[in-house]
Amino acid sequence: MTTKLKIAIAGIAGRMGRQLAGAVLEAGHTLCGASEAPASPHIGKDIGELLGRGAVGIHATDDVAAAAEDADVWIDFTRPAATLAALHALEKSSVKAVVIGTTGFDGAAEADIAEAAGDLTIVKAGNFSLGVNLLCALTKRAAESLGEDWDIEVLETHHRRKVDAPSGTALMLGDAAASGRGSDLKTLRAGPYDGPDAKREAGTIGFAVRRSGGVIGQHEVTFASDMEVVSLSHTALDRAVFAHGALAAARWAMRQPAGLYNMDDVLGL
Repeated sequence: MTTKLKIAIAGIAGRMGRQLAGAVLEAGHTLCGASEAPASPHIGKDIGELLGRGAVGIHATDDVAAAAEDADVWIDFTRPAATLAALHALEKSSVKAVVIGTTGFDGAAEADIAEAAGDLTIVKAGNFSLGVNLLCALTKRAAESLGEDWDIEVLETHHRRKVDAPSGTALMLGDAAASGRGSDLKTLRAGPYDGPDAKREAGTIGFAVRRSGGVIGQHEVTFASDMEVVSLSHTALDRAVFAHGALAAARWAMRQPAGLYNMDDVLGL
């Protein structure tokens, strides 16, 4: 029997926030709080009405501590600054587990998250899809198996409203490829191909980004030699896949000690 969790969600009025909230309710968990940015016109609105389900008596707030007051789990798919501020606000809350799907953190922010994981069980991933995480494992295996004379390129496509580039998922795939080659992405990442002297450097990992319409997410990794090309790809058809993955991570996290984990840990990959 699945344990019923009390879950609070950051950015409740956003596309991902609403998707997460719907998944929480459909799975039989309790949606006990939600936050929104201070300038949001949705502050004070009933969460149920935001979801088109009728009033439930819980209102969106810009006070993270209040939103998380009764929660076991905090789920955050917002922006780096908001996620970091929330982690600090959660230090004195009842929250045990945090699921972070926010992308675009810099090195200092990553260090802050790692520090917060001394007290909280944090699952952080650039993508919570089972298929994408399997794609990362396959990418690492391919990079291990194919020589450095094979060029590695990562192509990602998202909707026009996405603000960070390359996507967190594309960077996950790049990390997997670099790890397969016994290195790290900072060392192997190629700059953008632009200008009259944009020749590809051997052994690097290149990225290409497209922003188009309402595309949920498409990622492809190609390994190319002079004689053949191997392509690995994933397409998200429904944003709900990320919400269901986040809930799986939340349930798993509640059984783990404090620490920083990713979806490889959750899925046993």
